[in-house]
Amino acid sequence: MSLVVWTTMGIALWHFTVFVPDRFWQGIVGAFLGSIAGAVLIGAIVQIASGRSIGDTDLLTAIVAVPGAFLGMAAIYAIGMREDRV
Repeated sequence: MSLVVWTTMGIALWHFTVFVPDRFWQGIVGAFLGSIAGAVLIGAIVQIASGRSIGDTDLLTAIVAVPGAFLGMAAIYAIGMREDRV
């Protein structure tokens, strides 16, 4: 169930990329994939480190996906900016 929460949070935060200049690697699809990947990766790390199973969900499960989604989108944006200069 946590995987659904992290993915949904990544998709929800991805919608805010409309306010950022489109310099993401592979465009809006790259931002979408980066947001989901970051949210799931960071969410899973925190969930496992806290000793909870993947089936346990609470408010912290959703909140912990927020920085992951932003980190994932930032990484894809940085790759896009680097390729834009070349």
